[in-house]
Amino acid sequence: MAEAASAAPLLRGFPDEVVIWEILPRLPPKSILRCRAVCPAWRRATSARDFLLAHHARQPALPILDGLNTVGKGIDILTFDHRSADQLQLQSVARLGANHHFGLEASCDGLLVLSIHDMSLGFAICNPATRQYAPLHLLYGSRLLGMYPHSPTGEYRLLLYLSSKIMHDEGEGASYIFTIGSGHQPRNIGCPDAKALIFTLSTLFRGSLHWHLKQQESASSRIMVFDTTAESFRQMRAPVVRGFGNLFEMDGMLGLSIINDEQTSVDIWVMQDYEGQVWTFKSRVELPIAEIRVQFGKFVDFWNVVAAPSDVDVQVLVKTDEWLLQVDTDGKLVASFHRRGLNPTQRRLKQSLVSHTFFPTQEGYVVNASPFI
Repeated sequence: MAEAASAAPLLRGFPDEVVIWEILPRLPPKSILRCRAVCPAWRRATSARDFLLAHHARQPALPILDGLNTVGKGIDILTFDHRSADQLQLQSVARLGANHHFGLEASCDGLLVLSIHDMSLGFAICNPATRQYAPLHLLYGSRLLGMYPHSPTGEYRLLLYLSSKIMHDEGEGASYIFTIGSGHQPRNIGCPDAKALIFTLSTLFRGSLHWHLKQQESASSRIMVFDTTAESFRQMRAPVVRGFGNLFEMDGMLGLSIINDEQTSVDIWVMQDYEGQVWTFKSRVELPIAEIRVQFGKFVDFWNVVAAPSDVDVQVLVKTDEWLLQVDTDGKLVASFHRRGLNPTQRRLKQSLVSHTFFPTQEGYVVNASPFI
């Protein structure tokens, strides 16, 4: 009887291979956690590391929004499902509060790095899907440039910039590498010019971090690249453009969104030949300013425009004081969401249930407890 029960298929009518590798990996993390309660066989199948890696690979990389939560100092982290064509789909993936002022600093493989703005600047790491959280000690006063998996070791590392004053060194500041979970001080790799990178966001593409750096009062720009295997810097060519730009990955290519100074249009460029560093202009999204003003009233003095890339296209999110608006590539206003203090970001979240050994080793580690709400 026991042998017969153990040989029973996970889902009647389907081979286990299809269920484990084709059906379950397409479900969101919350559904996988519910599956574990069905029976021991389902729990074993959905807890194996190979399955968790396959599940993570099938999850969509969704643009992240953040905002103050309703209980005070904490932060709400939401994703924007750009795959929905008829309405703006926002999903809350984590709420943290209320004893700290949190800021979202980086996202990589389902992990989020948060800054903690209290008496001094510190950092923490969390996984919204598993509700794990741990402070990252030894990093007070540093500026985060990016996060990446180090492929030779399988470790997750942070690229930091620290001033000479904080490190009590003579001369200029420098770049440092911190291995999460190592317990060692950040390692100095030089490159004082990396200070310019603290003013823009990094994009992980083809195993390297990329930053778009614009020259002030000029249309010239450059791309700084950090090879995460060799852990060294180099430069790449950027298109000659005016306006503020952000890099992203789209359809297997490196992309660049340029928002004009008036924040009325967004130009999309793609690097079709990465090795040759050849950029091609893809499209321009003209924002329907007049229509938006008629429907939602006069804009405040400051409003935020963010290009939110999907796997094959780009949506534009416009944030006013009280509204979040979605504009498609044709410049059509397709959806709106009313909420104060909700901010679109250039970061994306690809949720993961993969376990990491560094979490339990950190002092202050918690799971499914405060600061999660």
